[in-house]
Amino acid sequence: MLRLTAPFALAVVLAGPALAQTTAEKNAVVNAELPADQAALKSHVMFLASDAMAGREAGSHEFDIAAQYVAAQFYAAGLKPAGDDGSYLQKVPLVSYKLDGTGAMVVTRKGAAPASLVAGEDFTANANPAQASYTLTAPVVFVGYGIVGLGRDDYKGVDVKGKIVAYFGGAPEAFPGEERAHFSSPATKAEIATKRGAVGTLTLESPITAKTRPFAAMAVSGTRPRFTWAEADGTGHVATPATPGLGTLSAAGAAKLFEGAKTPWATIWKAAEVDGARFKPVQLPGTLTFSAKTVSTILMSANVAGLIPGSDPALAKEVVVLSAHLDHIGVGRPDATGDTINNGALDDAVGVASLIEEAKRFKTANTKPRRSILFLAVTAEEKGLIGSDYYAHNPTVGKGRIVADVNLDMPIITYKFQDVVVYGAQHSTLGPIVERAGKAIGVTLSDDPLPDEGIFVRSDHYRFVQQGVPSVFLWPGAGGPGRAAIDAFMKDHYHKPSDEVGQSPGIDWESGVRFVDVNYRIAREIADGDQRPLWNKGDFFGLLYDGPGAK
Repeated sequence: MLRLTAPFALAVVLAGPALAQTTAEKNAVVNAELPADQAALKSHVMFLASDAMAGREAGSHEFDIAAQYVAAQFYAAGLKPAGDDGSYLQKVPLVSYKLDGTGAMVVTRKGAAPASLVAGEDFTANANPAQASYTLTAPVVFVGYGIVGLGRDDYKGVDVKGKIVAYFGGAPEAFPGEERAHFSSPATKAEIATKRGAVGTLTLESPITAKTRPFAAMAVSGTRPRFTWAEADGTGHVATPATPGLGTLSAAGAAKLFEGAKTPWATIWKAAEVDGARFKPVQLPGTLTFSAKTVSTILMSANVAGLIPGSDPALAKEVVVLSAHLDHIGVGRPDATGDTINNGALDDAVGVASLIEEAKRFKTANTKPRRSILFLAVTAEEKGLIGSDYYAHNPTVGKGRIVADVNLDMPIITYKFQDVVVYGAQHSTLGPIVERAGKAIGVTLSDDPLPDEGIFVRSDHYRFVQQGVPSVFLWPGAGGPGRAAIDAFMKDHYHKPSDEVGQSPGIDWESGVRFVDVNYRIAREIADGDQRPLWNKGDFFGLLYDGPGAK
């Protein structure tokens, strides 16, 4: 948004009392048209998504102000502080890290001169938050998609201990949507490689990924800072420390790496045009030497946590988490109007506002919840689910007490929703609870409207899933006008300055209150149930993360 210079601003104040009065009257009328519950929801979003918050980027001064606002609202709602040292804030040490230079990759084969790959053309290197300077020399083994699970074993018949594994990104479309999102995650592929003794991973450009995210785009993004959280010794946390991701190779770079291989790169590239193609693992000739330097900076941010203690002596030690992310992406390039502030009204000021309003409902209810309820507004979701990952590893309520997470992220409430999408519902006993809550307000459960986006692994509930906690994440669904509204938001407003209170089409605050209602009903039933939530027996994620009920 355009910011007034001091002289011009003063001129407006001196010359425009009538204008100021008109604006005040207009605001009064707008607020008078909304019932109290809708006005309360809107008031939080007006503050959190205002230009003054400068897009609430994690680690910024404006984010800190937003965190203090949420803490004050938690206090006003009667929540007990559940952060550090008797406060509402849990300090989160963020690590911003990036390459110092470009890194280097050199292929050495017997009887041939070392061949250096070209940074930005053949490869883009990854920074390593755990080590400022990193060098590795090892043989390379191609392992297809690098997936083991759901009837597929891309490592079958090959020993990769002490070697670098190279694989295509993504996962077969034939996989169920949420499992596909999981196996597409670089962290998942690295974890699989770690279990088999690999010492490094390389991602290869494929004919499929080249259509949606060409190597040139990946090379540009590879130069930008990435984020994690700091361990006690100050080094950056990595999920799979034994097997760092070294970087990405373009098709041209992969061709150089495969020179002299039993199966030529041209044959592999052709086969990879078929989604989900299977490949026989092959060790490539020679060795790859990788080296890179990383520069890191620690930024302090915070999660905001407030607690309603449970009323049941036996169940109060169990905690139901309601989460939403407070951060957004800050200030960026100007849009067509010259606006640079990514306000993040729907993403995710509405989610945080819903969290606050749900807290009020719990506190004013006639009966207290049997289990404890933790209201958690996390930082650095936009940096890679960092704040929720930090909390899941360092819960202020104590290890092992969290029994469920209900996550609120970017509810698109620009229309009267007829259904809800509930990511994770089919994996645990939370599914029937969600279905009953929807039925109570007249909405049904529906399928993921964006199956190719991998949303299941892209929001904060997933960090609790990875700790074995049954978790769900709700969105208004695509029924009726929903499909067009979702598509319009993703095209016109997602991660853009136009995601603000006055966006077109406007935010439907009545739908916002209905969204709060369905989430409250879900959390209430979880909190009051005789049985804690359990994974469905044999569920993929429950078994993978050793969750209760899965075995």
